[in-house]
Amino acid sequence: MPQQRFPKIEILSIAPHAISFILSETDTSMANALRRIMIAEVPTLAIDLVEYSENSSVLNDEYIAHRLGLIPIRYAPDGSVKGGDCNQAFLSHRECVCYDRCPRCSVEFELDVNFDKVNPTRPDQERDLGLTVTSKDLVSNNVLVSPAHFLNEEEQDRSHDEGISIVKLGPGQHLKLKAIARMGISKEHAKWCPVAVATYRFWPIITINEEACNMLTLEQKQELVDACPDRILELDEITGNLVAVENAYEMATYTEDLKTAQNAMKKRPEDEDFVTVEHSTDKFVFSVETTGAMDAEEIIMSALKVLKDRLNYLAAEVEKLKD
Repeated sequence: MPQQRFPKIEILSIAPHAISFILSETDTSMANALRRIMIAEVPTLAIDLVEYSENSSVLNDEYIAHRLGLIPIRYAPDGSVKGGDCNQAFLSHRECVCYDRCPRCSVEFELDVNFDKVNPTRPDQERDLGLTVTSKDLVSNNVLVSPAHFLNEEEQDRSHDEGISIVKLGPGQHLKLKAIARMGISKEHAKWCPVAVATYRFWPIITINEEACNMLTLEQKQELVDACPDRILELDEITGNLVAVENAYEMATYTEDLKTAQNAMKKRPEDEDFVTVEHSTDKFVFSVETTGAMDAEEIIMSALKVLKDRLNYLAAEVEKLKD
């Protein structure tokens, strides 16, 4: 019977748009399941239907609809500024009992930008330039739901626009539409994916053979440090001993360069290695970056809920088979 495990999570760094954490006391099956759920099965809102009243811009209807679909839609629960899990607030439109759409399964956005009406209100130096229609121009009928214009203040400060660019309008051009956002998962379409990056790497186990290293000269030790392209080793300034750098887990790539350099220094091929770098089988370093639709920590919590629900469903089905 397999041994029961108790996975643990240790937060390394956290921000609304990114999180880094260590998942330990588990194996690759659990790590990969969590990663794949974050990518493909965490529900979010995204624009799924666009109804045009007028479009005289240079882009056709389908192109603009595609761009609207890729704008992250953020749900912030009442009393919170965090991009939260929309699964409790909305139903999938396939599960809703309404005929077409309703506030329980959809959110409506309206966009109405006319160049000739807006241009007189712009600064004089901008009136000869095209008018950029952005996500800021989308008006939601739900105060808890809005487009995620920027990931953070730094990105906002660098941007030349007020939000995510959709299209540019010129004299005589007018864009008016209604966009319907629905809840879904990216297993169906990538526009519902809440993460831009969701990866993990194995925690490195760096073992330094002190007894063997004492037989090396300072120059040979420095040669080992230089042979490692990911710079996970350094020389202690006081003792001159080989030590692992503090953030080795961020840089270890398990290349063969260190192994090759060691083999050249050994007196006999069967001698023990001076330094061994192996990957842990039960400890993983995760890096997750969001699209802006949800805060990073909310993505982790939602993914764990989905995983728990799947396991409970599996357990129930197994019990039925026993009966």
